Amino acid sequence: MERFDHVIIDCPPSLGVLTVNALTAADRVLVPLQCEYYALEGLSRLLTTIEAIRQQLNPSLGIEGIVLTMFDRRNNLAHQVAREAQLYFEGLVFESRIPRNVKLSESPSFGKPVLLYDVASAGAQAYLQLAREVLDRQASRQAAQAAA
Repeated sequence: MERFDHVIIDCPPSLGVLTVNALTAADRVLVPLQCEYYALEGLSRLLTTIEAIRQQLNPSLGIEGIVLTMFDRRNNLAHQVAREAQLYFEGLVFESRIPRNVKLSESPSFGKPVLLYDVASAGAQAYLQLAREVLDRQASRQAAQAAA
């Protein structure tokens, strides 16, 4: 049997049966948060669902972190959402921010992930930075567990 260090299950932005099944199977959840007002409000519903799944189906389910997506640094609302998320979800929000980026939008229509479509694009580079940050958090968590 082949083993993988990480398996990513990309779910639709709803709390339907596919998402519930993925959360039941997962060890950790990476929560994307679009930098818009209503997305921040909807995040509390997702966290309530995660807690319900933890209590009923998957007690080991943890939140890896919250990643800010569609971040437009020229937009005051994006900065406001980022501040609110960092204050309310202290320690969970990744430093990496995924920008609004044409290459991210174009890559699916070419049938390629952005890393193969245009690795030099701002969007691809942001996802690579996020991947490094996720791995660093995992290494820190494992080191803390080993020291305990």
